[in-house]
Amino acid sequence: MTDSDPWDDIFRSQPSEPGAAPSAPASPATSVGEAPASRRAARESESRRGSGRGRGPSGGAPRRRRRWPWVVLGIFSLLAGIAAAGAWYVWTNYEEQVREVLGWELPNDFEGSGNGTEVLVTIYSGEIGADVATSLVEQGVTMTFDAFYDLLLADDTIAFIPGTYRLQEQMSAQSALDALLDPANKVELSATVREGLRAGEVIEALSAGTGLPIADYEAAIADPSIYGIPEIAPNIEGYLFPATYTFEPNTTAEDHIRVLVDEMFSRLDAAGVAVEDRHTVLTKASLIQREARLADDFYRVSRVIENRLAGGWRLEFDSSTQYGAGETGSVWSSGDALDADNPYNTYVIEGLPIGPIAAPGDVAIDAVLNPADGPWFFFVTVNLATGETKFSETIAQHEQGVAQLRAWCRASEENAAYCA
Repeated sequence: MTDSDPWDDIFRSQPSEPGAAPSAPASPATSVGEAPASRRAARESESRRGSGRGRGPSGGAPRRRRRWPWVVLGIFSLLAGIAAAGAWYVWTNYEEQVREVLGWELPNDFEGSGNGTEVLVTIYSGEIGADVATSLVEQGVTMTFDAFYDLLLADDTIAFIPGTYRLQEQMSAQSALDALLDPANKVELSATVREGLRAGEVIEALSAGTGLPIADYEAAIADPSIYGIPEIAPNIEGYLFPATYTFEPNTTAEDHIRVLVDEMFSRLDAAGVAVEDRHTVLTKASLIQREARLADDFYRVSRVIENRLAGGWRLEFDSSTQYGAGETGSVWSSGDALDADNPYNTYVIEGLPIGPIAAPGDVAIDAVLNPADGPWFFFVTVNLATGETKFSETIAQHEQGVAQLRAWCRASEENAAYCA
């Protein structure tokens, strides 16, 4: 019997761990500092030398990390991102269709007649319904283009009159349409310029009608040349046609003056007056406008002017002489006016005054072009209430007419008020 116990040999031949290979006697190849004989031996050697890092709680083999939850999470996040991007694209490009399918339509119209905040909406000449619908949305009157335009499509008889209208913010499309079709909502700045007014009186009438400061109009008439008035004209006098005018809001005093001047040029053109004759015609017409009262007398006064000019006589018109002296409102010229040295004093100068003295109308212009036939050199209004005027050929006849006027002025206090 040997020293070794057979049982010891048996147990030594068993692996130290389940599944482990039987131990082999150590050989020189597996001693410290030498390379292991095989990869398996290397793993076993490494396992024996390790400090237990990565091993199980009982010192067994290391557990493998579970990676599948992170993979699932990543896939889920990717799918969610794709779904969100798709939803965003569909909503951005097809919101209206999506809302319609899901029953989420937004309102496209306000309710009621507005929130009280006034808005001025201008319809320009030549604009169509689509232009008006767009303007209403842009100015906050209606909510959407379609809400208003659908009303126009439903009634092809609707027609808009160009102009500026008072509406309100946040009106229903129907309320906005009704307001635009109601003439009472049309905003107009109007002024009436009467025949025979001087330029200063014309701009006073414009200021009263439009509400613009008189200073704006004074600045607007300071340089007549910007309106095409000839350089021979000393000022804008006589070039402002008398009529009733309507101006759009937000227009300027210069805009208004240009309208009046352009209207005068239009009337002269229609009457057949050449451009180079405008100033002369307007000068004569303004004298006629201030001197005559009755329509037929316009043509007789025109004949007096032509007869005196042709005969080399001074005109001796009180209307022009008073204008040069800055006098107004009297039938008689003062001594100062008669002696004044200015280009409007027709008692002193030869021929026509330097320019018009008032705003002539169509009849006065026509009278210049078509004077009545007659031998008259004088005239005097003998009844200032009715405008009755006496025309005469000689100075003696004229003096009789002047005496008749004086008698009329003394006849009553009422008459005297006209003669002051």
